[in-house]
Amino acid sequence: MPHPFLTRVSQGPLLADGAMGTMLYARGVSFRECFDAVNVDRPELVRDIHEMYLVAGAEVIETNTFGANRFKLGEHGLADKVAEINRAGVEIALQARRHVRQPAFIAGSVGPLGRNLAPLGRLRPEEAREAFAEQIAALVEAGVDVLILETFSNLAELREAVLAAREVAPEVPVVAQMTFGQEGVTTFGHAPRDAARALREAGAHMVGANCGIGPRSALAAAREMLTCTPPVPVSAMPNAGWPEQIGGRLLYPATPEYFADFAREAAEAGVCLIGGCCGTTPDHVRAMRAALDAWRAGERPATAGPLPTGTSVPTAPTLGPTQLARALALGQFVITVEMDPPKSCDLSDVLTAAAMLKEAGATVLNVADSPLARMRMSPWAVAHLIQSRVGVETVLHFPTRGRNLLRIQGDLLAAHALGVRNIFVVMGDPTAIGDYPDATDSYDIVPTGLMRLIKEGLNQGKDYAGNSIGAPTNFLVGCALNLNATNIQREVRLLRKKIASGADFALTMPVYDVRTVRRFLEAYGGPVEIPVLAGILPLYNERHARFLHNEVPGIEIPPHIMERVERAQEKPAEGVRIAQELVAELQGLVQGIYIMPPFHKYELAAHIIRVVAEPTLPPG
Repeated sequence: MPHPFLTRVSQGPLLADGAMGTMLYARGVSFRECFDAVNVDRPELVRDIHEMYLVAGAEVIETNTFGANRFKLGEHGLADKVAEINRAGVEIALQARRHVRQPAFIAGSVGPLGRNLAPLGRLRPEEAREAFAEQIAALVEAGVDVLILETFSNLAELREAVLAAREVAPEVPVVAQMTFGQEGVTTFGHAPRDAARALREAGAHMVGANCGIGPRSALAAAREMLTCTPPVPVSAMPNAGWPEQIGGRLLYPATPEYFADFAREAAEAGVCLIGGCCGTTPDHVRAMRAALDAWRAGERPATAGPLPTGTSVPTAPTLGPTQLARALALGQFVITVEMDPPKSCDLSDVLTAAAMLKEAGATVLNVADSPLARMRMSPWAVAHLIQSRVGVETVLHFPTRGRNLLRIQGDLLAAHALGVRNIFVVMGDPTAIGDYPDATDSYDIVPTGLMRLIKEGLNQGKDYAGNSIGAPTNFLVGCALNLNATNIQREVRLLRKKIASGADFALTMPVYDVRTVRRFLEAYGGPVEIPVLAGILPLYNERHARFLHNEVPGIEIPPHIMERVERAQEKPAEGVRIAQELVAELQGLVQGIYIMPPFHKYELAAHIIRVVAEPTLPPG
């Protein structure tokens, strides 16, 4: 099962706390003192600050351990107190959570070591990783829920911290954050998108921007990170502006109201974890809490608007990853169900079924396009109305057959404008098998070509001819996979070609034997680079089973399954039980299931989902 923290951030933006150092400084702790040692010397100060943030509405509180590594503690003669100080920091946060009695995640804060890595400094990468591992081990042993590696400027150093975290505690989620300046890069010259890609490859579960010169800079960096493909969840925790020293005190200019606007913009952009860094206080968190709650409820205050930038306003917003993209990136077990558009303009039955499937626990819903080459309503309208009226994201089936390049690009832009951004690219059924066998069946582009057109063209702001389309699209692209192919090596080569063309996930033909999946993975040479969702088609009766086995290419039903259906008294119920058993066996081999209900019997899919989808709650 996915970690509770990863499950929660996939459901909508999560609010973190604000600054710890700013609050300790306001309570008389001097910058010359070791802030981390306050965990041992004056723990009540730290606990009070945690409790203030929890009461303000924070769902994540960070331990007071930002500089609690052997090198920074060594500057205060405390190099031998790494474990003690980190464990104390976690225990204080746990006490605050228990006292306030509010569910929240405890995040272990880990900052830079304060030494330059070779070749700029003398610190070897292996020494850095060892120091990070020492601190992280203490945090994990004390009971943190998540690790936040923050305020790094050197990507090489942060990469060592991520690798240390993955080695020490592979089960604990890792958020890796860098600090970007006014020019949009770190002091070491790292751009947000490049950093996001490198950190994701190192094993970070979430990447982000923190500290820096203020909300505008952090949000710009986060938006660039959100364009990374494959997608990765993104966080943003900026400073409250650039500090000024007035009357011997450091003052930060960004108000709580300004941070409320920042939180709303970050949520709209698709940022998963939102909070504050230096200069932010419980007042800032309280304002962000109110803004996020209003945003979730669909409200928009009359005074709300984009943060001032001093530059022209872009014509279109930068869109973050879809909910499906975030779920796949977080390693969630995804459940999707295929739905057919109606043969009329009446969508009432489809919307009712979609609401039932959402309630049962479906992650997304697939909307087919002219299945079996039969005339049905355009799937864009169905997908858009399911999303807007039912509130569950969709995957639009997009066959290339029967479409020329003009229609393909126009249809994709229309889908994107309607908010439909998950695309399943397939060849499509030939018209010869449908109810209009004489209809035109020609096409200009094959599925792999369409994937390249989307990922290298439209998602980069260009059409097929290389002309600008203005703002780039942000499609997530799926491909088809036949695990039971007769020529398995050919299917392996085809899947590799689809991945090279830009496929982000794969949906398979129905499978009825877990050995089919294992056989394909063995032929592939190990796990597939993209998430695979296994096709599940519950058998309705023996006639249905024989038809699939004998007449549908790519489907093979084992004799023992066929025998179970034939002997069953309640055949549809037996088909559901078979499907549920198969899904249990598939856990760990695939990242989700793609249910295809027979004869529009969506209630069968709901029965399967309810057994598989078990909600995970944050720790209390």
